[in-house]
Amino acid sequence: MTRFRMPRSVDTRDMSQQGDKPAAHEDDWWRALYDKSARDTGPSGAPDSLDARFDSVSDAVGPEPEPDPVEGDHPATVVPLPGPRLPEAGPAPEPPGLPRTVAVGRAPWEAPAGPSRPQTFAVRQPPPPPPVPPAVQPPERPTVGHVGDRPPTYEAEPAALPESGADALDDLAPDTVLDGARYGTYTLRAASVRGDSARFRGEPRRDALLTARFGAGDGALVLVAVAGGVRGDGQDRPAAADACRWIGGAVARSHARLSEDIRAGRRGDLKSGLHRLTDRTYGKLRARAAELGLEPSAYTAGLRCLLLPADPECRTRVFFGNGPGGVLRLRDGAWEDLDPEVRPAAGGAADEQGPDGDRLTMDLQITTPSSPRAGSAPPPAEPFRFRASVARPGDTLLLCGNGLAEPMRGEPALAGELARRWSSGGPPGLPAYLADIQLRTKGYADDRTGAAVWEA
Repeated sequence: MTRFRMPRSVDTRDMSQQGDKPAAHEDDWWRALYDKSARDTGPSGAPDSLDARFDSVSDAVGPEPEPDPVEGDHPATVVPLPGPRLPEAGPAPEPPGLPRTVAVGRAPWEAPAGPSRPQTFAVRQPPPPPPVPPAVQPPERPTVGHVGDRPPTYEAEPAALPESGADALDDLAPDTVLDGARYGTYTLRAASVRGDSARFRGEPRRDALLTARFGAGDGALVLVAVAGGVRGDGQDRPAAADACRWIGGAVARSHARLSEDIRAGRRGDLKSGLHRLTDRTYGKLRARAAELGLEPSAYTAGLRCLLLPADPECRTRVFFGNGPGGVLRLRDGAWEDLDPEVRPAAGGAADEQGPDGDRLTMDLQITTPSSPRAGSAPPPAEPFRFRASVARPGDTLLLCGNGLAEPMRGEPALAGELARRWSSGGPPGLPAYLADIQLRTKGYADDRTGAAVWEA
């Protein structure tokens, strides 16, 4: 610590009494010091050379000198002065040849005795980050690819937005819808994407997708509905959205009974009940077409649905619907077309068999309910389709609209590529699943809508 020695001409005993009432002789001393009439003391008789000044500064800031051996002399009071904090590594050494500088701790009113120069501070560098193992390197961003010898004609990304107006904003649909969930033993991924042709021409997405959960706990029921129209006068997209909304409302009102029937294995009750709900939905579509002054065929959509119980002890998966589309199952690396083969049977009832010839329903005596409106068109020509199956661990069930069902059935390269991607590694994340659904194939440019269920 640097010490400062007060000049001997100042009586330290007077300084120790600061704060007390000043004595009379002290007032005289201040008046004599600042009195304008007082004669200036003039130059001092002390020597005033460079060496004398250097010695004076050295005495003031240097080491404490030995006490004066004169008898009766009192030691000078040492007052510590704060100095700058030095770095732990110590001050930088002075380069050779420069004159010696005054030690750190000079009085604030004193000028530096040597040339100034920047100080170097020892800075501890942070350790480099540990290398990232190759196994946890971030993957590449999912990209939309294509199968076949050449890419499709249209671009892979949207080009034009659909035209709209002030009265049609409620009917606008985004280019892409993406959703997912996990319940019980399964993981759900669902997406609906505007087709390449519609993206290029600025037409709306005609497919509609609904994912909803009704109830809570093990009694909850998940509904996935896919509806798709065909190219027409622009009225088909609202029809598809209406079909999803109306079948969703019907299932929501009956979800407790439906969930109980699925877990109890009452296939006959399920088929008859879901058949009535589907016919009522199409009855509403026909009524809406009449309100709009359209033919029933101009305001309709294919409707495909999946019912998935949330109970982990129940692996029954129920499919039902009407119109074009498909339901496929990936098992042991190969695709199976589970769309029920519907044949007219004696008495007008529909007999359904699966790809292995196994009977899928217990109650085939289903009567068609009466039309909700007198004079309306008859029920759709497409027969009602139903299937209830038990999933195995490792299965992947795919429910898709016609825009995805057609290339899955007609382009082996697409089915093979999705089988390769989905056969191992567990269910993909949402971005990866979206890229898989958009895997492009030349000659197929309609909307792509599909919901896949991975069984743990």
